[in-house]
Amino acid sequence: WPATRGGTGILSSQPEENPHWWNANMVFIPYCSSDVWSGASSKSEKNEYAFMGALIIQEVIKELVGKGLSTAKVLLLAGSSAGGTGVLLNVDRVAEQLEEMGYQGIQVRGLADSGWFLDNKQYRRTDCIDTITCAPTEAIRRGIRYWNGIVPERCKLQFKEGEEWNCFFGYKIYPTLRCPVFVVQWLFDEAQLTVDNVHLTGQPVQEGQWLYIQNLGRELRNTLKDVTASFAPACLSHEIITRNHWTDIQVKGTSLPRALHCWDRSLHESNKNGKAPLKGCPIHLIDSCPWPHCNPSCPTIRDQFTGQEMNVIQFLMHMGFDVQKMAQQQGLEPSKLLGMLSSDN
Repeated sequence: WPATRGGTGILSSQPEENPHWWNANMVFIPYCSSDVWSGASSKSEKNEYAFMGALIIQEVIKELVGKGLSTAKVLLLAGSSAGGTGVLLNVDRVAEQLEEMGYQGIQVRGLADSGWFLDNKQYRRTDCIDTITCAPTEAIRRGIRYWNGIVPERCKLQFKEGEEWNCFFGYKIYPTLRCPVFVVQWLFDEAQLTVDNVHLTGQPVQEGQWLYIQNLGRELRNTLKDVTASFAPACLSHEIITRNHWTDIQVKGTSLPRALHCWDRSLHESNKNGKAPLKGCPIHLIDSCPWPHCNPSCPTIRDQFTGQEMNVIQFLMHMGFDVQKMAQQQGLEPSKLLGMLSSDN
């Protein structure tokens, strides 16, 4: 990843934008396999396409050993969206691969961004015609057969044969992982809402959708409660670690780079002496306020229809929530009401 061109967010070589890993060795693997990094099926007379995501990662690791990875102390496997799910599916396999090659000294860790999906009920059930209308479980069920998808052995053993698709869902695979993984997940992920058939374009949201969205946030929060290291802001968005605004978002007063730094240090310390987490260095950060953008540090929202930026009041009104009216009833300024709604009380 050449320093001259540089990336954004966690791929940036600028200390201001990437305070903790700006001078790390970085390798970017483009997503070209369309299989959530799980596939192991080559092109044949039967298969017109090759899906080799799992094998691509293994080959890259093999190649990197000869380029300096062999002397590394830590390998952080990070990814966003399908790449985030790919981290959960591959992190233990990468650790095993390096051990088998004789590099037991390299600590392998994962950073999964926006890849922690729920296999929940869709807001409106639709037939599985394409990737947008297909319910998450059905899409993965079909995909895994098509890609010849590989899931980690420890997760596979938890489920009956033919039920391996369960391992694509973070809350089901996470308890089976050996490597430490940091989970970054918006509580109201746009990709999740899309596959659940909640489309926030142009029209104000109906009450049923609004309740569904709030419930989604609650469900997601529940699945993260036993995840040791997590960062989950109550925002409507998708992907964060490669965005240049990734330093601005905070949960309970802590930014994501700081939380990652704390996590890194706590792993380093626990390797030394197995002590409890570091004081004043939080790594389990989940918003408790109940709806999209109740966290004031959320990224700016754009109207998907017009591209115009919206403030929180405009956004909530767009979502069918009458801030003005509610404030009036309470005898408050709208901004005061929003402040109260956003605080964790």
